[in-house]
Amino acid sequence: MKKFFKPIALAVFVLSACDSNPTKDVSTMSEQELVEYAKGIHERVITLDTHDDINTSNFTPENNYTDRLSSQVNLPKMVEGGLDVAWFIVYTGQGELTEEGYAAAYENADDKFKAIHRLCEELAPDKIGLALTSDDVRSIVASGRKVAMIGVENGYPIGTDIAKVKEFYDRGARYMSLAHNGHSQLSDSNTGERDSVWLHNGLSDLGRQVIAEMNKWGIMVDLSHPSKAANMEMMKLSKAPVIASHSSARALNDVPRNMDDEQLMMLKANGGVIQTVAFKSYVNAAKNSANAEAVNKIVAEEAEKAGFTILERSAMRDLSADEREAYMAKYSEIREAAAPRIKAEVAEIAPPVDVADFVDHIDYLVKKIGLEHVGISSDFDGGGGVEGWNDASETFNVTLELVRRGYTEEQIGMMWSGNLLRVLDEVQAVAKKIQAGE
Repeated sequence: MKKFFKPIALAVFVLSACDSNPTKDVSTMSEQELVEYAKGIHERVITLDTHDDINTSNFTPENNYTDRLSSQVNLPKMVEGGLDVAWFIVYTGQGELTEEGYAAAYENADDKFKAIHRLCEELAPDKIGLALTSDDVRSIVASGRKVAMIGVENGYPIGTDIAKVKEFYDRGARYMSLAHNGHSQLSDSNTGERDSVWLHNGLSDLGRQVIAEMNKWGIMVDLSHPSKAANMEMMKLSKAPVIASHSSARALNDVPRNMDDEQLMMLKANGGVIQTVAFKSYVNAAKNSANAEAVNKIVAEEAEKAGFTILERSAMRDLSADEREAYMAKYSEIREAAAPRIKAEVAEIAPPVDVADFVDHIDYLVKKIGLEHVGISSDFDGGGGVEGWNDASETFNVTLELVRRGYTEEQIGMMWSGNLLRVLDEVQAVAKKIQAGE
């Protein structure tokens, strides 16, 4: 059973990059000693990943997360990797800003809320519990179970009914972003950088009302995916700290989904936290592209030997469901045949983005805005994962790399969960004051 890292009051424990002195000198340890030391830390701290997408077909009595599915996150893999808390995501892709679009979006969100509750309340209540507060997290972990929390990715399902903010809160949502890929009725998306076409030039009037409503009920405002202008406006408007649930540092990898230094400094002033994301193309786009090119070349050569034609994504969309299933089965065979060559040849010429590259972003963020504003996320089952942390079973490798970099147990505990739970506590405290009319 876990022994708990207890967050130290920020008034006493405000760290800068140069304050990360380990309690033990890891430079004098053998590899075995270092691994054992890291295992002890990993066991004692609460590990929390703020972004794990779901497919509701994996939340049925016949097929669910109690089994070791192919999904990057499920209960056996969480146990294997020592991941304590998974934020399951009520994600909705952006559609038309019409009543029909809003209705379809709400139906999708409703299905995902129900699936998460079904797992925690019907399918595996002895193995996982739904947390609504930081105290819930600690209590459920102490009981020996894993923890589920709920985040909403894209406020699109709200439609134009602001009352749905309270409904989503009542159903367990504890953070929400106002947009995904594509402008919503609430906020512009980061995707506007592709063509410089914007819908609101930040937030819409309704979006501003939704921020106030989120503050009122205790839902953390999530900056991942909206545009920079929208994010800056949200931080100005929010009466409580905000989060970026799955973003990395734009200074290290210049993609719109990462946060630039101006946003980071405003996040620091706001008291929020950025949950550094292990998404290959957000961590190191150039390295990831080189690796993908090398891998695809080998796969193409193996496909040619087998007389198999690899299709573009656009061509795959034209296939029937049966044709697509047959195609993917054969493609998987080709990939499996290519695996020995990929392992032997690609690592030398174009290595994959790995845990060390990921922790480089953590190091940068710690130095830039302070350790108390930095957390960890994966975006598993939504495209996330790096070599060494490709699913929940490999979660320990992140702690191991942090120990190698000299972070202490207290600091690692803060990044894994303490910082995020501190923000959740502050957001909920602000909500109580607003509700009380203070």
